[in-house]
Amino acid sequence: MQSFRTEIENPVVEKDILALEAKIRQFKEGNLDEEKFRSLRLARGIYGQRQPGVQMIRIKLPYGKVTSRQLRRISDVSDEYSRGRLHITTRQDIQIHYVDIDRTPELWSELEKDDVTIREACGNTVRNVTASETAGIDVDEPFDVSPYAHALFQYFLRNPISQEMGRKFKVSFSASDADTGLSYMHDLGFIAKIQDGVRGFKVMLGGGLGSQPRHADLLFDFLAADKIIPLMDGVVRVFDRYGERKSRAKARMKFLLKDLGLDGFKALLAEEQKAVPYQTYPIDAEAYPKVEVAKAEAPQVEIEDTEAFEIWKSTNLIPQKQEGYTAIGIKVLLGDFYTDKARLLADLVDQYAAGELRLSLRQNILIPYVANELIPFFYTELKRLGFVEAGYNRAVDITACPGTDTCNLGIASSTGIAEELERIIKTEYPQYISNPDVAIKISGCMNACGQHNMANIGFQGMSIRTKDKLVAPALQVLLGGGTDGDGNGRFADKVVKVPSKRGPQALRLILDDYDKNGNGKSYADYYEEKGQMYFYDFLTPLSDIENLTPDDFIDWGNTERYEKAIGVGECAGVVIDLIATLLFESEEKIQNAQESFDEKKWAASIYHSYSSMVNSAKALLTSEKAKVNTHATIIKDFDQKFIASGRIELGRGFEELVLQLNKNEPTEAFAKSYLEDATAFLKAVETFRKQELAEV
Repeated sequence: MQSFRTEIENPVVEKDILALEAKIRQFKEGNLDEEKFRSLRLARGIYGQRQPGVQMIRIKLPYGKVTSRQLRRISDVSDEYSRGRLHITTRQDIQIHYVDIDRTPELWSELEKDDVTIREACGNTVRNVTASETAGIDVDEPFDVSPYAHALFQYFLRNPISQEMGRKFKVSFSASDADTGLSYMHDLGFIAKIQDGVRGFKVMLGGGLGSQPRHADLLFDFLAADKIIPLMDGVVRVFDRYGERKSRAKARMKFLLKDLGLDGFKALLAEEQKAVPYQTYPIDAEAYPKVEVAKAEAPQVEIEDTEAFEIWKSTNLIPQKQEGYTAIGIKVLLGDFYTDKARLLADLVDQYAAGELRLSLRQNILIPYVANELIPFFYTELKRLGFVEAGYNRAVDITACPGTDTCNLGIASSTGIAEELERIIKTEYPQYISNPDVAIKISGCMNACGQHNMANIGFQGMSIRTKDKLVAPALQVLLGGGTDGDGNGRFADKVVKVPSKRGPQALRLILDDYDKNGNGKSYADYYEEKGQMYFYDFLTPLSDIENLTPDDFIDWGNTERYEKAIGVGECAGVVIDLIATLLFESEEKIQNAQESFDEKKWAASIYHSYSSMVNSAKALLTSEKAKVNTHATIIKDFDQKFIASGRIELGRGFEELVLQLNKNEPTEAFAKSYLEDATAFLKAVETFRKQELAEV
């Protein structure tokens, strides 16, 4: 592996990329533990995929905004380092697959030339900040949430308080009370509000999907906009200290909130307020880049199929609050499109719209600021690209994660069954092409990347075993989920598990019943009226596995017999802690603290010092096989095992030493003394460790 030179003007970014290149080299030379390297690369958007020897790269696009220039850059990178396919995720990112890890620093460097990052797109970090794709144009929005989402993204990118949490942390912004940002299923969800002329947000806390979905709690009916970043700063600090770290299944914010209760969490949040560097953090929305729409005349076009054009207009046009403009929704099958079309799309919006796109939570593309008189022209141009399929955000627009195509955790195919279900709706239920009410979502496993458990009709990839111990792919059918608006939502019930090849028949039975008995109700309301057992009764015959055929043992989109093969999941960035590695990390954290101090970043320096002390304590506790599930237990257990017993002398308790963090404001004087304390503590731990090893 050869070193390379970056051409990045930002020294922080350049240092980050060069550090990744050095870590890859250390790993290749056998000088960096594999599990520790996994944690490091995940925080740089590099995710192992199902196929050995290659990586998936996740490109972080805050609130789904991508300029035409950025889209061209991403396309160039995909062609050079991958296979020319772009995948839109349910968190408004773009993923590219089959990348050689040795080339990832170079890839990252190329992306950064147009201000595109992969930093913290994966791992135990603050993930991509999502938002309603209609932010800025929504006819019902009180104001554009884009500047606020962007400011929050910038504040937490590379922020030391959110680099090594127990699990990932997800944030969303909803443009209006329709809550299209899905606040109720996020760690923090913000819904735009105006109160007494002040911009602010309704705040939801502790939601999540996965195998145990949890509806978020209401934290604030209204919080002024200049308080949202200080609030999240405190929330992340509490999560970092008290959140579970050992058991991946219990490490999300929703479990901490469940254990503490909302009042208990608020009490801990109050204790962190002195440590939070800003009590208010004004966000200058007026400084956010203004939209510049291209002044282009409408070329004369002739629509050949007027009926198809009218259907497309009825499903794929979204009204804008800006007079004279309409947004166009592009339905992207399974979120996959290719770089040749991406470049042509970038050219189109550059020349005739506002030079930007928004990626949606349903894996689609939205083109804002299309002049009304240009709609026929856009239709003809998009038709050439194969981008005029009707049904944007309708029942036929099925959301699906990659499943067993590339993901290590995939149990059954989600993309294969999604394609088949879309085919069935188009051919057998064409009325649903225009139905905005029924949302169908599919995940390849319980982790819910396809958001199946908040869908009206959801499918989760599973497996079934016959009496003869033969294994076949299966689908858990879930019904009744949905978004009610203003922070309220419903999670779907698990109704029945069926062999995957019977998924289409399950959908037919569900839609036939709704068509016959729905009587104009929304699907969510109809399901609630009928109840779980009503649907179980007519779906349960499909769960019989006594009469499986050979075809039932072949998953959708495959020709080979199904084998359940689950790799090592990397969603949590699980790390096996080696004592020497931990102490080496503590030294690095001290160096980071010193660098931040030299740059006059007092709050950052303080948190690096805090992380070093907890990390050093964790190393000694690990050497004694003690539990190190949370920072809070590490602090208390270290006091008990090493300080109270007299094995290490600090002149005070470890808790008293470490938790100076939330007893002092982040001043220069405190940052300096705290760094000195962290340095002295690391030296004491290293001395103890050397003596301990010498006695063995």
